[in-house]
Amino acid sequence: MNEKVKKNIDILLGDPKRAIIKLSIPMMIGMLVQTLYNLADGMWVSGLGSEALAAIGLFFPVFMGIISLAAGLGIGASSAIARRIGARDKEGADNVAIHSFLLSLIFGISITVTMLPTIHLLFRSMGAKGEVVELAIEYSRVLLAGAFVMVFNNVGNGILRGEGDTNRAMLALVLGSGLNIILDPIFIYTLGLGVVGAAYATLLSMIVTFLLIAYWLFIKKDTYVNITLRDFSPSREILKDILRVGLPSSISQLSMSIAIFFLNSIAIMAGEENGVAIFTSAWRVTMLGIVPILGMASATVAVTGAAYGEKNIKKLETAYLSAIKFAFLIELLVVAFITLFAPQVAYLFTYSASARAIKAGLISALRMLPIFLVLTPFGMMTSAMFQGIGEGEKSLILTILRTIIMQVGFAYLFVQYTSLALKGVWLGIMMGNMVAAVIGFTWGRLRIRALKRVFHVAG
Repeated sequence: MNEKVKKNIDILLGDPKRAIIKLSIPMMIGMLVQTLYNLADGMWVSGLGSEALAAIGLFFPVFMGIISLAAGLGIGASSAIARRIGARDKEGADNVAIHSFLLSLIFGISITVTMLPTIHLLFRSMGAKGEVVELAIEYSRVLLAGAFVMVFNNVGNGILRGEGDTNRAMLALVLGSGLNIILDPIFIYTLGLGVVGAAYATLLSMIVTFLLIAYWLFIKKDTYVNITLRDFSPSREILKDILRVGLPSSISQLSMSIAIFFLNSIAIMAGEENGVAIFTSAWRVTMLGIVPILGMASATVAVTGAAYGEKNIKKLETAYLSAIKFAFLIELLVVAFITLFAPQVAYLFTYSASARAIKAGLISALRMLPIFLVLTPFGMMTSAMFQGIGEGEKSLILTILRTIIMQVGFAYLFVQYTSLALKGVWLGIMMGNMVAAVIGFTWGRLRIRALKRVFHVAG
């Protein structure tokens, strides 16, 4: 084991507070760059006109489905590897990594083979016609051809996170997203490829990231896990272990998109077209604030997983509570910043004459909606802890409770049965998250208390 790998493992298995901080900061940076890429991608494509934006919008649900599946498998791999590292089961960690790679191969190829010949039927079934559907077909076929690369990158990133190597996991994210930001205008405008150029820029960026991760795992081989097919030992238990966390995680991410769909509808109910314009603009800003929580959550999966593998409940509890505390403090600062500079932030979305009508409403939204971020760590870190200990179904239940049942439910009630209009949407989201946070944190504490009894008896 080389010095860098040993250092990563020592951090993962060492002081849980230090591990949470050391492992989360690189992931926060990587996810922030990824979020900025998503904003930049929309900005470059918007220059092509409404038909180009509509074409990408048609493929967006499919793209999110693939990303959700891939990211879920990555979390499943991360959790299973971390638990075996904690249990000092090197051979088991290697076998999990091999299973994860083969799963990415199977899922990636299956997506390409099944969706590439049929994607045009899906778009037409949505009612899309004319040039929009033709652009959507051309755009989607480029990305569907690279589905394996998309899935592998997420799984490879999960393998690196599972062994505590978040620096290289961050580098992979930053490289792919940063390169995409640079390539977008070149392929779209300089080369004159239009909307399809955005797809080629994304695919090329993913391929470069794929080559880098593959180099680390298969050629340089300076990672803790060793992926060689000759050491592959098929195991139904390992497969179930990865999927028990991975599939619920994938569904959890999809549930967030479903919640946004319903919240958009409620915003329209409360404020018509201006209502959804205000909500989507405020939500984009708010989602920037959630990046630190996501980075902290990825670290929590690995650290609590390793502690669970060690059967060290004290370390597991410390990691869980520390993650909540750190994320809570960060979100306090984020919310204070957004609230204080709400007029300036709102200007970024309302500088044109046609958008000024929503300025006052957007400022009001930015002073209310982000407040829910302060409570979000209590639920999301509990979900991450459940993923870490291999109980992905509990994480899924919490996510659906928070996003669809509580957020959407409370927002609907406030809009339907009060005269608060759009403020009812913001208040509903805040109240929904508050209730979900209390339920989630209570469940997390009870589960840790139960694990203390189990580990005590086992000891």
